[in-house]
Amino acid sequence: MSYYYYNNDNSGRRGFLSNVPTAVRNIIIINVLVMIMTSLNENFMYEKFALFYPTSPFFHWWQPVTHMFMHGGFWHLFFNMYTLYIFGTVLERIWGMKKFILFYFVTGLGAAAVHTGVEWIQASHWMSEAAAGSMEAMQQIHMLKMTPTVGASGAIYGILMGYAMLYPDSIMTLVFPPISMKAKWFVLIFAAIELLTGVTGTGGGIAHFAHLGGLIFGFLLIMYWKKKRTLYSRFD
Repeated sequence: MSYYYYNNDNSGRRGFLSNVPTAVRNIIIINVLVMIMTSLNENFMYEKFALFYPTSPFFHWWQPVTHMFMHGGFWHLFFNMYTLYIFGTVLERIWGMKKFILFYFVTGLGAAAVHTGVEWIQASHWMSEAAAGSMEAMQQIHMLKMTPTVGASGAIYGILMGYAMLYPDSIMTLVFPPISMKAKWFVLIFAAIELLTGVTGTGGGIAHFAHLGGLIFGFLLIMYWKKKRTLYSRFD
């Protein structure tokens, strides 16, 4: 398959990512490179750059940022980057590179903050039980400290929220099952599912509250821009 297209100005061939806005393109490239590096030295990459609970011996101050560029496997990476390509491209073309990057990191870091906050609530509960002699609670605390979190999903959910707020009546279609609905309902249903699965503890291995955090911070930032009447202004 060819990854080039014909350029009408006859300036030559260009790569298939050349028509993707700068920030989206570079984020995709960085994520792919980090995935390759992780495949070469998984233990080192996870210990240094995945997000650990703040009291974990593996925690480093830079992890709230670096974990956003790591993924747990090919499909995790693929679906996040595909969503970024589809919806992030629209947002960056409206906002420009600098404003889009701000939105991306605010939602990603907000997601990490919500995720860590929920972990703190869980840890506080388990610590009180551990003080009463519960071995199970001690094991849960240990698992909490040793379990890494990776993925750009928090920022990706923020992007979905951003798109739904700018284009609430546009039609979005799931890959599987192939269901179509308006963007505003799509995001609301996803938020409800994440909340339900997070509270009930189903869907293990997925940071549901990080997804919710991305949605929440995306909503708050856009509402702030709306209030300041700067939603469609650009930084560059």
